[in-house]
Amino acid sequence: MSMEKVKVIAENRAGLAVVTLNRPEVHNAVDEDLRAQLGSVMARAAADPEIGAVVLTGAGSRAFCAGMDLREFAAASVSVIARRRQRRARANPLADFPKPLIAAVNGAALGLGLELVLQCDIVIAAANASFALAEVRRGIIPGNGGTQRLARRIGQGRAMELILTGRTVDAASALAYGLVEYVVPAEELLSRAEALAREILANAPVAVQLAREAVRRGFELPLAEGLRLEDDLVAITFGTEDAREGPLAFSQKRPPRWRGE
Repeated sequence: MSMEKVKVIAENRAGLAVVTLNRPEVHNAVDEDLRAQLGSVMARAAADPEIGAVVLTGAGSRAFCAGMDLREFAAASVSVIARRRQRRARANPLADFPKPLIAAVNGAALGLGLELVLQCDIVIAAANASFALAEVRRGIIPGNGGTQRLARRIGQGRAMELILTGRTVDAASALAYGLVEYVVPAEELLSRAEALAREILANAPVAVQLAREAVRRGFELPLAEGLRLEDDLVAITFGTEDAREGPLAFSQKRPPRWRGE
């Protein structure tokens, strides 16, 4: 693949993958080629035992992702769009990603861009970031999980307001709504995201994976079922070598040596 066609860049930084949407000339809008490349990059990161977490960001300083490429969308027939949606429904490279996923939002996250953010575990926004699901202003509705994930993240009333008005909110408002966890100066965005990822990577890998699974899967379950899920996952962790190493390292006053098993 030539460099001109690389629309998603992946950089391995000692166990942390920084994945960058790379169409800054169109504010990192998502066309079918970028979507396919993102799927391939995330699949490789999921399968790579050296990668423990991913930071997702956008190229340039103006946009994380401005949404779907409307020029491509407008040129496609209804039947083509329907086939693409059926194909995408079989694989969701962010929502199904099995490792910690941090969004570093470096500018506008609009439409599909915000829907990508909502699939991440933790969101750090630059002070110049902005967020919107403005599909109703284009005669459509959010179609990549936005109507479901936004309400689960910030509550039904606030999500309804943002989706039905198509309003854009700034980073400070997104923080107040609970849409993002941190707002930082733009020049510190990637360093802060990497520092958070490294804090996670310092912990037992299997425990991190199972704790993440407990939170993600349990969020969709009634409390009683979520507690049963937690019990099952706790039992798995108790059978790992790392569960023995953690208390031993604590008692010996030394850093743990995780084996990931």
